[in-house]
Amino acid sequence: MSDTSTAKTTATFTVAGMTCGGCVRRVRGAIEALDGVTDVDVQFKDGLVTVTSDAAVDPAAVQTAVAEAGYEVAS
Repeated sequence: MSDTSTAKTTATFTVAGMTCGGCVRRVRGAIEALDGVTDVDVQFKDGLVTVTSDAAVDPAAVQTAVAEAGYEVAS
């Protein structure tokens, strides 16, 4: 009997510079465009962004996507 469920992975990042709902939409859209990403949860108040994906997400790819949207992943 084979297991047909797929395991998801999550990674959390802190994004600096978000000041409004438009910022949240831009950050979410930039990360959602990455291959394998299935969900992006942005907590505006504390800057936390949780990325759910089919496989481990490349932190450099997330950092680049966020930078291209005009924000910065805090280290």
